[in-house]
Amino acid sequence: MDNRRGELTGRVAVVTGGGRNIGRTIALTLAQSGAAIVVNVRSNRAEAEEVVGKIKAMGGDAIAVVADVSKRDAVEKMAAEVAKRFDHVDFLVNNAALRREKRFDQMTYADWREVMDITIDGAFHCVQAFLPRLKASDAGAVVNIGGLSANTGAKDRAHVVTAKAALVGLTHALAHDLAEYKITVNLVSPGLVGTQRPPGTPEPSHHLIHAALLGHRGKPEDIANAVYYFCSPGARFVTGQQLHVNGGCFFGF
Repeated sequence: MDNRRGELTGRVAVVTGGGRNIGRTIALTLAQSGAAIVVNVRSNRAEAEEVVGKIKAMGGDAIAVVADVSKRDAVEKMAAEVAKRFDHVDFLVNNAALRREKRFDQMTYADWREVMDITIDGAFHCVQAFLPRLKASDAGAVVNIGGLSANTGAKDRAHVVTAKAALVGLTHALAHDLAEYKITVNLVSPGLVGTQRPPGTPEPSHHLIHAALLGHRGKPEDIANAVYYFCSPGARFVTGQQLHVNGGCFFGF
C-alpha cells in the first residue's frame, strides 16, 4: 500500500454495504490511499461506526450513513447528508447486495424482489442520486461489485445470479451514458473469496464446484485492490469493463 499512499487525497468515496467483509475492506483500502469515505450500511450503525473509527485512527476522514439503498427516499436523504459534509463525490462503489440461497420451486416473489431491490435497484438509485456530484468531479468513477455466479450460474440462487448479471448490463449501459461526463463505470467480479459468515451458514453451493488455479481462496483485500485500481488515476482510460478476481477459476472474455 505504501507506494500509493496519498494518491487519492482530496477525493471522496461512497461505499454501500461498507460495514463488513468486502465492503469494509474496500472502505479501508480507499482511505489508506487518502480518500475520505462515506460508509453506508443498511441498518447496523455500530458496524459503520467501527469502520469510521478505524479510518479516523489512521488519520483519515469518514462518516457513517445508515440508509437502505433499496428505498429511493432513503438514498436521496443519504445523498443530502453527504452533501452537508463533503462538497463533492468522486467515487461510488455499489457493493450492497444480498446473497440468499433458496430452491427455485420454493422461491416467492418477495424473495426474488428482496434481492433485486438491494442489488440492482440499489445501484440504480445510488448512481442517480450521486450523479450530480460525480459529474462535477474531474475523476468520477462508479465501481459495481458483481459476482462469479453471474457468469457461471449457481444452484438455488436464481435471484442472486440474475441480479448480479443485471449489474454487468448496467455497467455496460452506464459506461455509454456517463462517458460524456468523463465518468468511468466498471465492475469487479469476485469469486471464491473467503469472507466471514454467520455461524451455521453453509458454504455457497457454487463455491463447492469451482477451484482456484492458484490453490487458495481469495481475500477481501484482493477485491479492494481491484476497486482501488478503477478509482485510481491510472484507470482513467478504462470504462465498461468487468474484472474477474477469482484465482483463475473462471476466465472472462
